[in-house]
Amino acid sequence: MSDCEEIESESEEVSIQKSPLGEYEGDRNEAGERHGQGNAVLPNGDSYQGAYVNGKRSGQGTYKFKNGARYIGEWYMGLKHGQGIFYYPDGSKYEGSWVDDQMQGHGFYTYPNGDTYDGEWLKHHRHGQGTYTYHDSGSQYIGSWIMGKMESAGEIIHLNHYRYKGNFVNNNPSGPGKFVFYIGYEQHGEFLQIDQTVVSSGKNTRA
Repeated sequence: MSDCEEIESESEEVSIQKSPLGEYEGDRNEAGERHGQGNAVLPNGDSYQGAYVNGKRSGQGTYKFKNGARYIGEWYMGLKHGQGIFYYPDGSKYEGSWVDDQMQGHGFYTYPNGDTYDGEWLKHHRHGQGTYTYHDSGSQYIGSWIMGKMESAGEIIHLNHYRYKGNFVNNNPSGPGKFVFYIGYEQHGEFLQIDQTVVSSGKNTRA
C-alpha cells in the first residue's frame, strides 16, 4: 500500500493524498508501518530503496539525494550504521564504517583531487592511525591523527627526496624527530614551527 493512497472503506473509493512522509510502495507490518522491502520518495525529492524495520530504514539500502549524492550500505533505526559507501557530488567517495550517521571506524576516502586516506575515523574526522597519500607527488603521511590533523607520532615520505619521522603538532613536524635524506644524510633534533618554517636545533650526520 502507498502512503499517498487513502482507502475510504465506507464508499469503497480511493483518493490520492500527499503524506508528510512522502510516497512509499512496499511491505508493511500489522501496525501499518513500513516493514520489509520498500521504495520511498521523500517530500524533499530524495529517494530510498531498501529494507525497513518498524517504520525505520534498517538493513541494506540505497539512499539517493536530489543533489546527486548517494549512499549504498547498511542502516539502523533510520541512520547510516555499519558498512557503506557514500558518493559525493564533487566526485569524492568514502567507503567504510559508519556509526550513527557519521564516518567512524576504519574507512577509505578518495578526495576530488585524487588524494586518498586509508585509516581510522571519528565523527567524520580522520582520527587514530591512518595513511594519507598525495596523488600528484606520491608523498605519504603515515601515523597518528587527532580530529583531522596530523598529531603525535608519524612519518612523512617524499619520494626520491627525504622522509621525516618524529612528532607532529597541527600538521607539522614539531618536537623530537629526524629527517632522512636519500643522498645518505640524516638530521636529528628538536623541530620548532616559526612562521610556518620548520627549524631544527639538531645536527647533521651521514646515515
